[in-house]
Amino acid sequence: MQNREKIIAISQERLPVIGWREHIALPELGIPELKAKIDTGARSSALHAFDVETFQDDGKMMVRFKVHPYQRDSDRTILAQAEVIDQRDVRNSGGHTQLRPVIQTTVEIGEFAFPIELTLTNRDKMGFRMLLGRQAVRRRFLVDAGQSFLHSQTRSQTRQQASEKSL
Repeated sequence: MQNREKIIAISQERLPVIGWREHIALPELGIPELKAKIDTGARSSALHAFDVETFQDDGKMMVRFKVHPYQRDSDRTILAQAEVIDQRDVRNSGGHTQLRPVIQTTVEIGEFAFPIELTLTNRDKMGFRMLLGRQAVRRRFLVDAGQSFLHSQTRSQTRQQASEKSL
């Protein structure tokens, strides 16, 4: 192995590994749990949002939106608000370009928390409420495409483990 290859191998060994899907939280948006697909093919991250409305607040462009955090569950709705840091043309999975608001927020994956940029779009028909793109995971994690939920526990898993301990 050449020196450059050794350095790359050593630096990659120190990165934590995440699965191709993880339960995450977006605490600044009031979203305690959300299933996200880790999508290294997507440059940016995208969050399912609907009833998206932009407005001015004290000279800042803001966005208010609603989120259904759980797939196939339209009963639970979270209302969120954030500052718009940009608006970008993003090509969706169907190849169509869409102008989307971009926000910055903190994402939590297990014990890890870090800021990311998110585009807001309606992902109602998609399998995941959120895509965590390669800009968010680059230099932070290695992705094991054969594993899922390595750094996350759903609330039901936590309750089940607590009841097993009490037996």
